Amino acid sequence: MSSVKKYIAIIFGLVLSYGCVTPPDNFPSVPEISFEDMRFVNTAGADSLVISIRFKDAEGDLGLNPTDIDPPFQPVTFRRNQAGSLINYSNRPPEAPIFNPIDWVINPIVNNVVVRDTIWVDQNPNHNNIFVKFFIKRNGVFSEFRWEDPPFFTTFNGRFPRLFNSTDGQPVEGVLEYAMLSFGWQSIFRNDTIRIDVQIQDRALNKSNVASSPEVTLNQINRR
Repeated sequence: MSSVKKYIAIIFGLVLSYGCVTPPDNFPSVPEISFEDMRFVNTAGADSLVISIRFKDAEGDLGLNPTDIDPPFQPVTFRRNQAGSLINYSNRPPEAPIFNPIDWVINPIVNNVVVRDTIWVDQNPNHNNIFVKFFIKRNGVFSEFRWEDPPFFTTFNGRFPRLFNSTDGQPVEGVLEYAMLSFGWQSIFRNDTIRIDVQIQDRALNKSNVASSPEVTLNQINRR
């Protein structure tokens, strides 16, 4: 696979119910989700695997805007040595991983200054608010297909934007559609049976339950 990318599709029906329309007991403080649908869009270029989930939340503090990068939503945490200095690739310790786009960043901005070097980092999971895991069925048993591992070194975790920009909490429910773009769906999974697990997180860092897709092949999704 020459390239793997992701993007967030249009969000449909974000606010279907709020305020006093629905009794508060029906709106959990921790986001609650259920799997709604999945479809595969085959094109001449990159293909899209699109998942839809239904969500419900009492405070409506869902979503992160591009400007939400201050702690705890920063993209990465910079690793430092015992002296407190950043660890660059040329002086990496023996336990450091080989270069890859997950563990190393090039020319990062640290304390508002561009560091012209390749720096060791830890990815901050709280930078994202939607988490996607892939499972593939072999010999009747599902095992996780980890995009983070070689040779891909990527992830389909991502962000969806804020539902409300105000800080006033209000109950909300709706359907979120999340599309994952790749040139390699067919070459990787072919006729394999797959399952996708999805989870979202609110700005208070409360993670929802895990919602799972049906067990399907790409061809079965195509025929829907």
